[in-house]
Amino acid sequence: MESKDFKIVDKRRFSETGETKAEAEKAEKKEEKVEKPNAAPQSASLPPVDFSSFMLSLSTSALLHLGEIPHQETNKVERNLELARHTIDMLDMLKQKTKGNLTNEEAGLLDTILYDLKMRYVKLK
Repeated sequence: MESKDFKIVDKRRFSETGETKAEAEKAEKKEEKVEKPNAAPQSASLPPVDFSSFMLSLSTSALLHLGEIPHQETNKVERNLELARHTIDMLDMLKQKTKGNLTNEEAGLLDTILYDLKMRYVKLK
């Protein structure tokens, strides 16, 4: 039988990394403070979650892989046609799976995005 009458408390002075626990706790608190201010501005600048913004996000990803726009962090243009083709295929699959369920604006946006991406892909191939 198991008895639940006792409590285990870790009284070791050092953390797994070798720092004293007080220092480790201070470092964790500093990390939490740094992360919190950044969270609010990002959420305020994000677009609403809808099908159009999802398609535009995939389109931007494909443009990045086609080398049409530079990478946000490195500012370098990198081309990966295999990933670009994969993203275009995902958009094409979404078009097929959502046929008849999209508004006219969403269907038009998806058609325009696919046409543009496919033409850019063919030019690079």
